[in-house]
Amino acid sequence: MMKKTIYIYLIIFMNKRSRPTMHFSINRDYFINQLNHVARAIPGKAAIPVLTGMKLELKSDRLILTGSDASISIESVIETSQEAAQLQVTTPGSIVLSARLFIDIVRKLPTNQVEIQVQDHYNVQLTSGKAVFTIQGVDSSQYPVLPETDEDKPVTLPGLLFKKLINQTIFSASNQENRPILTGLNLSFHDGYLTGVATDSHRLSKRDIPIKDLNPSLKGLNITIPKKTVIELTRILDDESNVTFYVMAQQLVFHFDNLVIYSRLLEGTFPDTSRLIPTTYNTELTVNTQSFSQALERAALLVHVAKSNVVQLKMSQGSVALLVQGISIGQSTEELSYDSLEGDDLTIAFNPDYMRDAVKSFGDTTIKLGFISGERPLLLREDKVEEGHNDLIQLLTPIRTHHA
Repeated sequence: MMKKTIYIYLIIFMNKRSRPTMHFSINRDYFINQLNHVARAIPGKAAIPVLTGMKLELKSDRLILTGSDASISIESVIETSQEAAQLQVTTPGSIVLSARLFIDIVRKLPTNQVEIQVQDHYNVQLTSGKAVFTIQGVDSSQYPVLPETDEDKPVTLPGLLFKKLINQTIFSASNQENRPILTGLNLSFHDGYLTGVATDSHRLSKRDIPIKDLNPSLKGLNITIPKKTVIELTRILDDESNVTFYVMAQQLVFHFDNLVIYSRLLEGTFPDTSRLIPTTYNTELTVNTQSFSQALERAALLVHVAKSNVVQLKMSQGSVALLVQGISIGQSTEELSYDSLEGDDLTIAFNPDYMRDAVKSFGDTTIKLGFISGERPLLLREDKVEEGHNDLIQLLTPIRTHHA
């Protein structure tokens, strides 16, 4: 009798395990918006096949969507209390679905109400109006578990300000994996401000922003975030939102609105770039960013075709000009308008694309370019620097040519 009872119990247990359940309905437009956010972390191909899928975990009061490529993970939490979501939970459960196919289907469904139900053998039925799709899912237990977050020491910043710091610096990060630490954005925490630095060893971008009520234990902290993480953050983060992040061992977690972004940190020591920034100059040029940027674009037309990527800036008393010469396809000279020129005569050569990126980072304003010589790095900074650690600088290494 005892053996029979145990035998029946095991059959019941196994049947429960083989019949996954999940059933809910949701507003299609709201759902697509959240699916698109989460999909940014999902790779087209992955060494772990389940990572090409999106995990859906339904609880009694919320739906959690998760996408990951192992280095960055994005999680959207949709609660039943969110009126726009129109989330109605029938049966909690979880499943992993092919992200690309699932999103394409939801995007093209005919009505704005979607019903999703997990059936036998991980088949998932999507119903909208008269359209019914059935797609194959995967057991969610195969999906990697995201780390637990230690939310002890939060840092909160205005979303627009943090996005500006990223956009004004991240283009200088390296794309070469031979020095992985240079492929990210370095953040260092100080008393009253946060510094962001990116460099590929040919150019350097540095932005300070004020920060209030920083936990004393975070002062002196230095971390480097992968480029992909901060770029995706700027694409998702709303200008009007605040972003809160938590620093853990080799992990950074961002919280804003109903989204959570988990990111690994780059290992290694970011170089001390403060010693590279000059404080005195032999020549200083003050220009408007818009007119200078447009002149750089015109000069770049020839060098891009010739694939030389070298433009010269010639400064002498009463004259400033951009020159393109020494290439077979042609040459150009353009006299530049400027606000002021002080110091020694100088000719210096540089990559016009790097210079244009640096100039555009300041927006429509007036900037000063400081030069020591034709072989030493040149510095760009705003003409009128704000007080209180809220400034931006760009550093550019010149190109040595026999024309300079």
